[in-house]
Amino acid sequence: MLKKELVLGHFEKPLFLELCKHMFFVQLHEGEYIFRPGQLDNSIYVVQDGKLEVCVQESDGTEVIVKEVLAGDSVHSLLSILDVITGHPAPYKTVSARAATPSNILRLPASAFQDIFQKYPETLVRVVQIIMVRLQRVTFLALHNYLGLTTELFNCVSLGYILFAVIMPVSGIGRFCFMHITLLEFLCCLVFLRCSKHGNIEKKIVLLLGTSSGAKSDMGMAYERARVHFSPEEASSSPAVGKVCCFIWRIQHIFHTDPSLLNDRVTLHQVTAGTVLSRQGDQDVNVCFVVSGMLHVYQQKIDSEEDTCLFITHPGELVGQLAVLTGEPLIFSIKANRDCIFLSISKSHFYEIMREQPSVVLGVAHTVVKRMSSFVRQIDFALDWMEVEAGRAVYRQGDKSDCTYIVLNGRLRSVIRMDDGKKHLTGEYGRGDLIGVVEALTHQPRATTVHAVRDSELAKLPEGALTSIKRRFPQVVTRLIHLLGEKILGSLQQGGHPFGLHSSSSKWDAGNPASNLSTIAIMPVSEEVPLTAFTLELKHALNAVGPALLLTSDNIKQRLGSAALDSIHEYRLTSWLGQQEDIHRIVLYQADSTLTPWTQRCIRQADCILIVGLGDQEPTVGELERMLENTAVRAQKQLILLHKEDGPLPSRTVEWLNMRSWCSAHLHIHCPRRVFSKRSLPKLIEMYERVFQKPSDRHSDFSRLARVLTGNAIALVLGGGGARGCSQVGVIRALIEAGIPVDMIGGTSIGAFMSALYAEERSYNQMRIKARQWAMVMNSVFRTIVDLTYPITSMFSGATFNKSISSIFKDKQIEDLWIPYFTITTDITASAMRVHTDGSLWRYIRASMSLSGYMPPLCDPKDGHLLMDGGYVNNLPADVARSMGAKVVIAIDVGSRDETNLTNYGDCLSGWWLLWKRWNPLAEKVKVPNLAEIQTRLAYVCCVRQLEMVKSSDYCEYIRPPIDRYGTLDFGKFDEICEVGYQHGKTVFGVWSRSDVLDKMLRDRQETYKTKTSDVSVPTSFTDLAEIVSRIEPVKAAVADGESRDVWVPGSCAWGIWDTRGCCHVVLTGGICWLQTL
Repeated sequence: MLKKELVLGHFEKPLFLELCKHMFFVQLHEGEYIFRPGQLDNSIYVVQDGKLEVCVQESDGTEVIVKEVLAGDSVHSLLSILDVITGHPAPYKTVSARAATPSNILRLPASAFQDIFQKYPETLVRVVQIIMVRLQRVTFLALHNYLGLTTELFNCVSLGYILFAVIMPVSGIGRFCFMHITLLEFLCCLVFLRCSKHGNIEKKIVLLLGTSSGAKSDMGMAYERARVHFSPEEASSSPAVGKVCCFIWRIQHIFHTDPSLLNDRVTLHQVTAGTVLSRQGDQDVNVCFVVSGMLHVYQQKIDSEEDTCLFITHPGELVGQLAVLTGEPLIFSIKANRDCIFLSISKSHFYEIMREQPSVVLGVAHTVVKRMSSFVRQIDFALDWMEVEAGRAVYRQGDKSDCTYIVLNGRLRSVIRMDDGKKHLTGEYGRGDLIGVVEALTHQPRATTVHAVRDSELAKLPEGALTSIKRRFPQVVTRLIHLLGEKILGSLQQGGHPFGLHSSSSKWDAGNPASNLSTIAIMPVSEEVPLTAFTLELKHALNAVGPALLLTSDNIKQRLGSAALDSIHEYRLTSWLGQQEDIHRIVLYQADSTLTPWTQRCIRQADCILIVGLGDQEPTVGELERMLENTAVRAQKQLILLHKEDGPLPSRTVEWLNMRSWCSAHLHIHCPRRVFSKRSLPKLIEMYERVFQKPSDRHSDFSRLARVLTGNAIALVLGGGGARGCSQVGVIRALIEAGIPVDMIGGTSIGAFMSALYAEERSYNQMRIKARQWAMVMNSVFRTIVDLTYPITSMFSGATFNKSISSIFKDKQIEDLWIPYFTITTDITASAMRVHTDGSLWRYIRASMSLSGYMPPLCDPKDGHLLMDGGYVNNLPADVARSMGAKVVIAIDVGSRDETNLTNYGDCLSGWWLLWKRWNPLAEKVKVPNLAEIQTRLAYVCCVRQLEMVKSSDYCEYIRPPIDRYGTLDFGKFDEICEVGYQHGKTVFGVWSRSDVLDKMLRDRQETYKTKTSDVSVPTSFTDLAEIVSRIEPVKAAVADGESRDVWVPGSCAWGIWDTRGCCHVVLTGGICWLQTL
C-alpha cells in the first residue's frame, strides 16, 4: 500500500524495506481521532481497512469533511513531511482525521526518512523534488488553472530576516584595492562605492543581511579579506572619513552550505524600475536573492490577460527556487517595480552546488514552503496525486461521483455503454483536461467509463474539498460556472459529451479530438521501412507547428546513461519524459525494429501509434504488429503507407486495412527521394541537419501528417448545387495559388464529385480537365434522351450517369486517395445521414448526386440500403469535417438561395403553357422553377437550419461565389462558371492574406510552447535532482589559470571580470572608480 505513494513508490527495494521497519499499527474505534489540531504533524497514515474522514476546522469552529480515505489510501501532507525533513516540524492547526468506521491504520513517522537520507543523499534530493513537483503540478494546477485562485495560494507577509549595519572608520579615501577578492567582498565594495558616489560618505549606512548566529565570524572573514588600502597622497587630499560596509550573507544560511561553494557561481545584478526578470512559462530560471529594493511576483489571471500581484520579494528573500527545484516552467512572472539589486544563481550552478552538497535543497525547499498560504497547507491533505496504468479504469459508468480528476500527463478515454450493450466513444482527454466535473457538481452517478489509454498521472480533487473551497472563496463558483458554460455550449455545437473539460485557446480549438495529442510512437511494419528517415522528415514538418522532440533508444542512452531503461531508474526516466512533454509541443518515440525494452516504453508512452509500411510491398502483418495486437494496447493506431516519388499510385489499401482491424485511420505519404536514399546513420543525420535549416513545405504530405497529428488540419468542404458546383474548380485554383494547404476534403452531391477529383489528382490542371470533360457529357441532350425510362421510380435509369462517373474514377477505392476524403448520402432505408470514408469511390459519388425523381436510389454494395442525394440531410457538411478532426473548415456553398420573384400561376400548372411561354418570343416571360431546381430547393429547405449553424460557427470559413444567376443544369457554361469561382476566390484569399486570417489558420493551437532546447546539440535540461547528485559527470575543461571571463550586470553600471581564483577586476563605467587585483 505504501508503494502507491509517489514519494515512496520509486524507492529501491532495500530502502523501502528499511522504511517499513519504522511502521507500526494503530487501531481506531468509530469516531476516534488519529490526530487533531495541536498535535505534531509528523507522520504518514495509510488505511489498511476501514475508513477515515479528513476534516478542516472553519473560522466559526465547525468541522467540514474534505476527504474520505478508504482502504489502501493515505492521509498526509507532503508539505508537513518536508517540514520534518528540513528540521521545522509544526503541529496541526486546522486539520484533523477520525475513523468513520473501525479501522486499522499503518503509521510511518517522517523521522524514519532521516536515517535513510544520511546513507543515501540522492534519496533525500529525490523526495524533496517529488514534493516540490506535486506542489507545482498538482496543487497549483488544480487551484489556479481550474478554480482561478491566485493570491489565495501564497503568503504575502514579508519573510525577511534580521538586518545589521557595521560601520568601520578609515583614515582617508583613495584608490581601493582588493587581494583575492571573492563575490562576498566584491558585494561589500560595490555597495560602498555606490554610497561614496554621492560624496557624503560619513552619513551613508548600508543594511547588512544575516542572522544573529554566526554573524561575527562571517563579518570578520569579510573584513579580513576585504582590506582597504589608501595611498598617503590620496589620503591627504581629502579630510573625508570613509565607511566600509560588509554584507553578512544570508544566502549561506539559506543554502546550509560552505561559502566557498558559492564562489564563481553567484552573479550580482542591478536593474532599473520596470525590468522584467523572468516571464510566466520560462524554462530557464535563476534563483534570485534580493539585496536591496523589491521584486514583485505577478501571475496572469485565467480568464483574462490581466496580471495580479501574488507577493513581493523583500531583501533577504529568495524567488524562483520552486521552478529550479522541479525543473518545471515558471508559474509566474518576476518584475522589478523599482530599482533593485539582487544576487542570482543559475540553474546549472545550483545543480553544481547541490552535487557537492546535496543538503542544500533542504534550506531552499523550506523557503518555498514558508511562502505557501495556510489554505494550501489545508488543501494539501485533501488533494491526491495518483498514477493509473494503461488499461486501468479511473471510474466506471454508474459509480458514485465523489471527486474530480485533472490529467497531469498521459491520456484518458471516455466510453458510454448504451441500453443495447454497445459502447460508444465520447471523448479523449490529455494533459490539462478536467474529468468528471459535471457529475461531481450535480451529484449524478458517473455517466461514462473512463480508463487510461497509457500510463497517466492524475490529480484527484475530492468533492468535500471542492465544497470547502467554494464556501471559503465564493469567486470559485463563478469560475466553475464559466467552465461548465463553455463545455455545455461546446457540446451543443459539436454534439459531444459534456462530462469532461478540454482546455482550449482559440476559436478553432473546442471539441477537436486530436488537438491534445502529446506523444506519438512510430513503429515499422518491417525492417525494410526507412524509419529513421521517416521520423526525421516528420520532425522537420512538426517543427513548423511547434517544438518537437525525437527520442530513440540511442539518444536516450546518450542523454540519461546506458542504464536509463532499467527498472530501477523508472522514476528518473518517467519524470524526464514527462518534462519533455511539458516543454515540447509533441514528442516522437521511434521504436526499435524488435520488441526491446525501449519499444515497450514507446508503446506505454504513446497517445497515438503510427504503424509505417511501404505502399508497394505486400500487406503482411509484421512481428511487432502481432505483438502489439496481443498486448491489447488502447492507444489509437494509424497506418502510414510510404510511396516513392516515381512509384505507382496508391492501391490495395483495403488489403492493408483488412489485415489490421486495430488501425483507426490511414494516410498515404508521397516521400521525397532522400527518404529512400541508402545512407549510413551518421550521414543521414548530417543530411537532415542541413534539411532542418530550411522551412518545411506546407503542401507536403509530411506537413499534412504533422497538422493531422497536432489537431491543426485544414479541411475543404464542397456543397451541392448542380452546375453551380463548377465554380468550386475555380475556387480550388485560387486556393492553391494562395498557398493554403488542404489536409482533408469532402462534400455532397456535385461537391462530392469535385472533391474526389482533387483528392485523387492533387493537381488543378488534371482536375479541371476531368471536370470539364464530365460537364460536357452532362450537357449532351442525346445521352440524356437515351437514358430515359418508364418513370415509376425515376425519369432516368441511371446507366448513362453511372458510366460518366465510373469512366473517370474507374475502380478506385476511397481508401486509395491521396487526401482523406468523405462524402454524404441520404439513407432512405434507415432514414439517416450516411458518411462514407471507404468503399467504391464512384458508387458513393453517384449516390450522393442522385436527385429524387431524376435518378433511382443506389443500392449500397455493403448492406443493400437505398442511398439518395446527400443534399437532403446535409448539403454543406462542414460539421462532419469538424467531427473528423479538422481545426478549420473552408466551406464553399453553391446551393440554391431564397427566391421571392417567382410567378403566381394559380392553383394548377400546365407544362404545355410553360413551354409556350418559353418558346414564344412575344409572350410575357414567367419564372417557374423546373424539376431539377425544385429538387435542389428541397435539399436547401431540408438542411437550412444546419447551414445557418455552420455559417455562424467559429471553426468554419464560409465562402459563396456569386453564381445565383446560373441554373442547376447549366453544365454547358462550365468555363464561365469556373472563372467566376476563380475570381471570387482570389478576392477572398487576398483579403485573408492581408488580414492575417491565413497566418492564424496555419498557427498552432498551443502557442504557449516555447523552444528552449534542441534535441541535437543541447544537453538535457534538469528533471531528476537525485540523478545529478548520484551520477559522476565527465570533468569539464577548466579555464586556464589567469584566463578571465566577463560578467555583464544587466541594467547596471558595472562590468565584472572574474578569474579562476575567485578574484575580481571591476570597472564602474559611471566614472566612480576602478577596482583591480594587485
